[in-house]
Amino acid sequence: MVQHYDPFNFSPKNSLGYLLKTNHQLMHECADRVFANHDITFMQWLALVKLKDGYAETASDLCRTLSHDNGAITRMVDQLENRGFVERERSQQDRRVVKLLITEAGRAKLADLTPPFIMSLNEALSPFSAEEFAELNRMLGKLKTCFEQAFTSEEEEL
Repeated sequence: MVQHYDPFNFSPKNSLGYLLKTNHQLMHECADRVFANHDITFMQWLALVKLKDGYAETASDLCRTLSHDNGAITRMVDQLENRGFVERERSQQDRRVVKLLITEAGRAKLADLTPPFIMSLNEALSPFSAEEFAELNRMLGKLKTCFEQAFTSEEEEL
């Protein structure tokens, strides 16, 4: 097995976790600037995208896909509902389940804000060639698979 880190000269500033986390934070800050003059935050926009694209149907799904706690998601869904971007609907199959539905106003908000967000991403990523960007995506996908497999292996051992 290849040893990518040495425990005797490990530097957090050069660690994968630090670099990924810092880039994640910077990307959110970039997105927050795009949404600053609108009545919706980047996280609310992400929630609407998850609902529209079918990656989430309930608040619990949003908690998992956005890595947020129940309280924060409940407050966010309340805000989105108050603005008319989502509706809550109790499941007919299981009355305990409350589904979240994106409204036409929510879809319109996505249609308005997606182009400027994509433009800001493209501006930030402009130093990358198309080939470099494709390779970065490929490698990040491979990294995700490695961690998922490692996590699955650890669960099986327990």
